[in-house]
Amino acid sequence: MVFLTLLHKKFTMIRSDKKLKALSDILKNGDNTLIVEAISLLREEQPFEGAIGLLTLYFNRTDDSSIKKAIGEFMNDLKDQSASSEIITEIRKQWKEDTIGMLVSSCWQSGLDYSAYSIDLARVFLAGDYVTALECLTVIEESVKEISRERKDEIIRIVEESPASDVNEKTSLKLELISILRK
Repeated sequence: MVFLTLLHKKFTMIRSDKKLKALSDILKNGDNTLIVEAISLLREEQPFEGAIGLLTLYFNRTDDSSIKKAIGEFMNDLKDQSASSEIITEIRKQWKEDTIGMLVSSCWQSGLDYSAYSIDLARVFLAGDYVTALECLTVIEESVKEISRERKDEIIRIVEESPASDVNEKTSLKLELISILRK
């Protein structure tokens, strides 16, 4: 418990590179209870650069459901708009499907504006499984008023030209996305 108190002080009193090092050390330690508690402390703080990437990497590597849940909740609670670029940076990487799903879920759960990243989300929509595609559609739909006509048309083109657009379970989602973007 003393260590967690010190950890809390570390996260609130030192520069980002030191916070990132402290978080990295805790994740490397591998003590699941300590990791979950550290992530819980992070939820109370301003996010710092690099934490999203580090947590995404750990989420992708672990099979521990309590850690995955804690990381997912942290991502969902992000309210700082600057975090959106870090989330998209991670979405662009080659992660496991459940990791991409968690990141996309955080996009709509956080309520941040992802309109600037609508093309990235459209690509994830096409590449992802049904649930991930549905979450991408939701994020795009929520920000559709902020997306330029030119960008909407580009997304429509990307979706219409995607291979296998007529022969998979996401056909109805693709049609819905195109309908939303045509308005």
